[in-house]
Amino acid sequence: MADLVTMSYVLGELSPAVQEDVVGSLASETARAAGMLVIVEPGTPAGYARIAAARQLLTKSGLHLVAPCPHDGQCPIRPDQDWCHFAVRLSRTALHRRIKDGTLSFEDEKFSYIAASARPWPRAESRILRHPLKRKGLVTLRLCTAEDGLADRAVSKRQGETYREARDVVWGDAWPPPANESPSPAGQEGDSSTIS
Repeated sequence: MADLVTMSYVLGELSPAVQEDVVGSLASETARAAGMLVIVEPGTPAGYARIAAARQLLTKSGLHLVAPCPHDGQCPIRPDQDWCHFAVRLSRTALHRRIKDGTLSFEDEKFSYIAASARPWPRAESRILRHPLKRKGLVTLRLCTAEDGLADRAVSKRQGETYREARDVVWGDAWPPPANESPSPAGQEGDSSTIS
């Protein structure tokens, strides 16, 4: 038994046939004995394609998608036009900077992921897929929604509290923010480490 099973940056090292076998095996193990499965790949078009294939296998196996998807239906993103990915800011050690010949003390790591469970979980009504566009008195959010698929939503200053929430959300956050959570602090990269 396990509460969480993870597989990170592995599928890209395997042949497509083996990828299917591995994801199928993880899906059956999750259905039998694990609370949740999270698969992570690089935030590239190829990494997203592997996540999209895994997503299909997980839903066919009867698992419920928890994040980032707000629904179990077909992904509305067309692979030839875009890909679903997020970013997290990581600190670099002095050794890491030397190895990568980097000068900055941080690195923005882009990744694609899918979280699934044998039982239904509360999930986001929609997910912010890009950095919000913030202009004076207006915030535009690119969302993946359960009802409309991909949608751009404009939130104006006239919307009061909703506008204040929109100013504080970042790439990867749930929208609208869950009532019991405050949005990510402004100025940080999207923190997709939480499942909500």
